Amino acid sequence: MDNNKTTANNKVNKQKSSKEKKDSKSEKIPDNLKLLFLEKMYTIRKFEEKVKELFSLGLIRGSTHVYIGEEAVAVGACSALASDDYIVSTHRGHGHCIAKGAELRPMMAELLGKETGCCKGKGGSMHIADFDKGILGAVGIVGAGLPIAVGAALSSKYLNNGKITISFFGDGASNQGTFHECLNLASIWKLPIIFVCENNCYAITVPASYSTSCTNIADRAPGYNIEGIITDGSDVEKVYIAVKKAVDNVKNGSRTVLIEAKTYRYEGHWIGDPQVYRSKEEIDYWKTKDPINNYKKKLINEKIITENSYTLMTDKVDKLIEDAVEFAKNSKFLSADKALDDIYTSNDFMFRS
Repeated sequence: MDNNKTTANNKVNKQKSSKEKKDSKSEKIPDNLKLLFLEKMYTIRKFEEKVKELFSLGLIRGSTHVYIGEEAVAVGACSALASDDYIVSTHRGHGHCIAKGAELRPMMAELLGKETGCCKGKGGSMHIADFDKGILGAVGIVGAGLPIAVGAALSSKYLNNGKITISFFGDGASNQGTFHECLNLASIWKLPIIFVCENNCYAITVPASYSTSCTNIADRAPGYNIEGIITDGSDVEKVYIAVKKAVDNVKNGSRTVLIEAKTYRYEGHWIGDPQVYRSKEEIDYWKTKDPINNYKKKLINEKIITENSYTLMTDKVDKLIEDAVEFAKNSKFLSADKALDDIYTSNDFMFRS
């Protein structure tokens, strides 16, 4: 692998793009919302750290992808939505679910394959969903969530119910045909959808500079007659302001928006990834931009929190995570006779010779 290309790609992501919008001075974020930002980001981080631990113990099966380092994107974006708005997630979806309001107990139970999970233990990590919270599902296939999100947005327009959809996807998905088809349809039909690309620099092990023909994913937006915005995915307030502005514009009848959040995953693509494709120095650089540590310092400087109040908050979250783990461990696995429930066709048809 050409390390010069990898380094160049990382420099591009560090630089401030000319497309990046300046923060609106008029956007005043209430202190209570800032506190919620910090708590939600911390909750996602601790949840994912616990997922790593449970996976290493063999309590979570299959491939699992954690969201550590990207927390500001999910929290900033989902905080700009109403509770009944929709999101469609990716294979790295735990953070999106928590940010959108999914409860920790059924989430953890789902990952452990228990019947008390939000999908009765049938979805697991890469297919987690909670329709009551507007979470239409995580999708394991790269780029496959985009058409689902466009379908949800089309239903909102047809029903005139005022709901907005956010489609989360990564830089790798931006090279799939579904990306181009969906942006084209959303633009033509003026659908109430916002596309949020979480550009974490890598599609599995491949740097974006190897696989992507343009410097920024947002550069592709004009080809579909929509606006492309770049924001700092390590800054929860910048993500929130960008998405909130996009939500307001879509509700006022403007075309959809493509938002690219420059971010980074601290862990490998999957738990156990040897990460031979990137350097320790690169990871260390991005950790200086840690969305939680830096935001905590910001709120302390603004006198919104103190070290003591932060400790009280983290202690509360830690207990909730442990409670979710105990709930999941003590729950039962789905019985075999219910394994084929909730499918769209009859068992007889599926197994007919």
